[in-house]
This record gives sequence, C-alpha cells and structure tokens, in this order.
Amino acid sequence: MPQNKILILFAHPLFEKSLVNQTLVSRIPKSNHITFHDLYEEYPEFDIDVKREQVLLEKHDIIIWHHPLYWYSCPPLLKQWIDMVLEYDWAYGKKGKALRNKFIFQAITTGGAKENYCETGRDRFTIPDLLEPFNQTAKVCNMSYLPPFVVHGTHKMDKNEALDYAKTYAELLLFLTKNEINPEEIKNNFYLNEWFLKIKSNG
Repeated sequence: MPQNKILILFAHPLFEKSLVNQTLVSRIPKSNHITFHDLYEEYPEFDIDVKREQVLLEKHDIIIWHHPLYWYSCPPLLKQWIDMVLEYDWAYGKKGKALRNKFIFQAITTGGAKENYCETGRDRFTIPDLLEPFNQTAKVCNMSYLPPFVVHGTHKMDKNEALDYAKTYAELLLFLTKNEINPEEIKNNFYLNEWFLKIKSNG
C-alpha cells in the first residue's frame, strides 16, 4: 500500500481571526505521513530559510499550499516563499529536477460564494482560472498540479459548517497518504473536495 508523505505549507497572517482555518487546522490528522508547517509562525520576519524549506520539500510526495484567497492570489509570505525557495537549477531549469513528479494543490478559503466565481458573477473568473499562475509555477517545476480544495462563504459560515469541511479535509488527507493518485481522473473535477465526496459516495 502506498504511503505518500504530505507537506502542508500553511500561510495565514490573521490566523487567530479565522474560525474556518482554525477549524480546518485543528482537524488535520496526527500522522507520521503529514507535516503541518505554519509559515507565519516560522518566519514572522519573512526571513525564510531556503535550504531548510528545500529539504522539507524533498522529503514529501504531496505539497499543499493552504491559504486564504487574498486579492485573488495568496498572502505575501507564501508569495515570497515561492519566489525564494523554488530556485533555478533546483526546482526548474536544466538541472532543476528536485520536485519532479511530486503532486501539489491548494487548500483555499474565501469569503465569496461559489456562484460569484464565474464569467457572469461578481468576481468574473472561476477559482481555477484565478489560480492559473500557481498551476503554471507547478508545471515549470515539473510537478503535477491538482484541482484545489475550496471552502466558500467563510464570512457567513458557522462552526458546524466549518466542521463539515474540516472533516472532509481530514479524510482527504488520510486518503491521499494511503492511496495511489490518478491525476488524470482527479483533474476532470472542478474542486478536489467535490471529487473526494464523489468517490466516497461511490463506496
């Protein structure tokens, strides 16, 4: 049975004010195969230890950028992490093979409703459309980018709704540690949580 190792790179500058993210994080399973790495806790001064981060990446099979959607992108520390850690001739370039064939996806929280994220909605683009720069970054680094796990409507969400998402997130993480990943099957789905709920309902 496969034992994939997951690295969750968590970036939330106002974590203490986010009920949904506190709930999601609190339910992350305690497992030798899951590493939770809080970037704002580790690097409050933005002084990222590049080599340490690269060693962490090399030790894991699945990478998750877990963050709120900030102005249709990610918080600044995660952007700096991407800029600094994914070095030429390590992550990409002729000699940059360190991340080849690793899987990566985003766990996103947003206050906006799902119906807002479409061509005719207030936000004009879908979440996957807005995440295309991350998708392309992964491609340049020879990684396989999967659809995002998305939690919509966080501003109006109560504790029970947040717990439902947190339970699904926790179950997904455990599933990914124990099962072989078929990226072609997963990529046919809009959101990773929708794919996971579908395969759960199919038994």
